[in-house]
Amino acid sequence: MVPSKVVLITGASSGIGEATARLLAAAGHRVVLGARREERIEAVAKEIRAAGGMAEHHALDVTSLSAMRSFAAGAQERHGQIDVLVNNAGVMPLSPLDALAVEDWNRMIDVNIRGVLHGIAAVLPLMRARGAGHIVNLSSISGHRVDPTAAVYSATKFAVRAISEGLRQESRDIRVTVISPGFTSTELSDGIRDNDIRAAVREGMRSAIPATAVGAAIEYAITQPSEVDVNEIVVRPTMQA
Repeated sequence: MVPSKVVLITGASSGIGEATARLLAAAGHRVVLGARREERIEAVAKEIRAAGGMAEHHALDVTSLSAMRSFAAGAQERHGQIDVLVNNAGVMPLSPLDALAVEDWNRMIDVNIRGVLHGIAAVLPLMRARGAGHIVNLSSISGHRVDPTAAVYSATKFAVRAISEGLRQESRDIRVTVISPGFTSTELSDGIRDNDIRAAVREGMRSAIPATAVGAAIEYAITQPSEVDVNEIVVRPTMQA
């Protein structure tokens, strides 16, 4: 039987983060939910507890290093350790480069790259001091390929893979996993401003896998024996090209 772990999850108010929280709590792990939508994560945590799981929630903006450090420090103080961080928070406002959607570019850089780095900065010293820990970073199929309208988004997800590989090579006591989902049922497409692009993405999402499929991949990675480091998992619909 896998021992109960303390798992911090960013972007846990919906999609992959929420599904992962529910799945891990049902398996007996203690989940700490972080997201900007505090009312939503409060509701999710309450539902998890009502179902017999262990969950707590805290408002979190991953673009703030101080907020991320406070999130991690609070969990460390309450539970005495942090076993896993799931760096899940992400945004995907796709657009062609000539649309010059600079604010959207910066938002993706802030959330998808800086957010991941802030998570690492918050938990790595605690894990190093303990001599154990596991950091799971969410990339994407877009971190393996580039499609029109996704140049900046893909760049951020390529960066997540590069950061993760660097951390893995620098670590002997911290496990590092990259999860790269394909089309998954989430709210990511809601942030696309261009109606035609949003419609095209949603058309592709008709074959999407449920967020629980990605949560199951995360659960698999974190429940392996301590000497086994699952470095990368790609999970996508069978029908996706």
